[in-house]
Amino acid sequence: MSPDSSPVRLHVVTGKGGTGKTTVAAALALALASDGRTVLLVETEGRQGVAQLFDTPPLPYEERRVAVTRGGGEVKALAIDVEEALLDYLDMFYNLRRAGRALRKMGAIDFATSIAPGLRDVLITGKVKEAVTRRHDGRPVYDAVVVDAPPTGRITRFLNVTNEMGQLARSGPIKTQSDGVMAVLRSPQTAVHLVTLLEDMPVQETADAIDELTKAELPVGSVIVNMATEPVLPVEELTRAAEGRLTGADLAPALAAAHLTGGPELAQALVAEVTEHARRWAGQDALRDEVEALGRPTIELPLLTGPMDLGSLFELAARLEDHLRTEVAAA
Repeated sequence: MSPDSSPVRLHVVTGKGGTGKTTVAAALALALASDGRTVLLVETEGRQGVAQLFDTPPLPYEERRVAVTRGGGEVKALAIDVEEALLDYLDMFYNLRRAGRALRKMGAIDFATSIAPGLRDVLITGKVKEAVTRRHDGRPVYDAVVVDAPPTGRITRFLNVTNEMGQLARSGPIKTQSDGVMAVLRSPQTAVHLVTLLEDMPVQETADAIDELTKAELPVGSVIVNMATEPVLPVEELTRAAEGRLTGADLAPALAAAHLTGGPELAQALVAEVTEHARRWAGQDALRDEVEALGRPTIELPLLTGPMDLGSLFELAARLEDHLRTEVAAA
């Protein structure tokens, strides 16, 4: 995918807890950074999940390189610290960084962000907007920005809270900043991607989030089905097993040919395992239809065995890169 081929430069990744959205966000950043591009990966929830994935020390509040990609591309990562983001805001609009540091020593900043959690989201989205629009020598500093965002249950409020803040302020820096953030978030250069599993709750939360994002006029991108498994039997055999038509007698000849002991007991145990697998696969297949009915571009990422390391991230990134190329070609 060439950055010139797609207007999207801000990729917001969300998903129900446990779907692997941080892993997908990291893999997407690697995919976008291929062929010499520079991508910023932003972590918003303070869990240092990005640092763990890239096997680096905890990230400070500064943009640090965490990976190099094909063609000399690079991924930088930033873990947003809300207090530092507020200091940036006070300095940028009011020239009050020194006063802000005094407030932090008094604990006032932590108090303010605790009693007004919406303020945290305003500061985070403001920092993201600044990274997207930052320029050097007339061109963007980053070819793309990927945000490991809050889960689907609060993604719309997270992205739309600045709009609500702007409605309260009729003029001044807060109004200007709010309008600027929403102009980026609602523009064609933003896409909100939703990560799901082929399970009932994640798929339902994905559908609900798409409805909420659409009503808030926030641009929905792709649905990414993570940790998808492959069937271990041909479709015909899976259907037969799911319908309960597989018996121990069907497996007995193969077990005997393999010189496996255990007799009918082993055969029946294997039948139970195969039937469970087949019914689980049938359920997943039905959920695939529900995901397709959402009407968004969809990609499946495989369930990888073993720990998630940098090699695994690059494997997922290759799948995402192919998907991005296909989307651009179809546009």
